[in-house]
Amino acid sequence: MEFLSNVYYNNIKMNIAYISLGSNIENRIEHSIKALDELSTFLMLKVVSSFYETEPFGVSDQNNFINCAAEIETSLQPHDLLNYLIDTEKKLGRASKGDYKPRTIDLDIIFYNDLILETTSLIIPHRQAHLRKFVIEPLCEINPDLIHPVLKKPISDILQKLGNKQFVKRIGQYC
Repeated sequence: MEFLSNVYYNNIKMNIAYISLGSNIENRIEHSIKALDELSTFLMLKVVSSFYETEPFGVSDQNNFINCAAEIETSLQPHDLLNYLIDTEKKLGRASKGDYKPRTIDLDIIFYNDLILETTSLIIPHRQAHLRKFVIEPLCEINPDLIHPVLKKPISDILQKLGNKQFVKRIGQYC
């Protein structure tokens, strides 16, 4: 089992975070690749999962999503990382942040070190990640031994418990 830990680079504290990416408007893979490319200009992408086609969660009248996950290293603190992700979403054409709406790109912090945080603007770990196979399966691909800091269970166990109720199909790689 692996807990998230801090890394130091040239005496700068580097934090390990896991980001979930999703897109369900038009060129979904292209939007996802652009988002990863944009993130890599400011954050260190350590590992990126495959792309997965998934059904929308909580609604049925939208296109399927392309989802993936990325392990990153960053010196940003959680709220600064959130602001960077929001700015990146806007730069890539995301009009509004709202639950269950179509989007060019959605970027969410799932884990940040082993931090447990709840503020009005940010909850870590992501409140519903453990219920969403489209989040857990890509995370499990890149780090199956990752421990959920609240549930104290490996991601692989959480994925197994989710079963096959949600459609998630691996379709390609980020190069």
